[in-house]
Amino acid sequence: MIVEDQALLAMEVELVLGESGCDVVGCAMDRASAFAIADRERPDLALVDVNLLDGMTGPQIARRLVADHGTAVVFLTANPEQIPEGFAGALGAVAKPFDEHTIRAVVDFARQFIHHRTIGEPPLRFRLAPWLTPPPDRIAPH
Repeated sequence: MIVEDQALLAMEVELVLGESGCDVVGCAMDRASAFAIADRERPDLALVDVNLLDGMTGPQIARRLVADHGTAVVFLTANPEQIPEGFAGALGAVAKPFDEHTIRAVVDFARQFIHHRTIGEPPLRFRLAPWLTPPPDRIAPH
């Protein structure tokens, strides 16, 4: 599922996701549309812009997708400072502009989490959510 209010960017992401073997179940531009798609389709993964047409509703969407559907969420944002503290249950965030390679890598990362509940090496340009980062005393020395 894609939640993005820039139609051209949403179409580009949809194309990359399709080429990566994903079935895009819908594209939404605001909170109401996102909830309607999510309730109908129960997506495994959602790429969600933080700041949409109806305001900074991306975090609200992420919280509900995670809580109600167990959806893995990745934020897409041109304003990383707007990502909510704790990431609202999202796996992480990608700063705009991004390229096709970044989206493919993020999808692969999310797939590993969805299917195995494990965290692989975060892709370049992907900011991992703090809740997925082990505390310093749990990190093994190299």
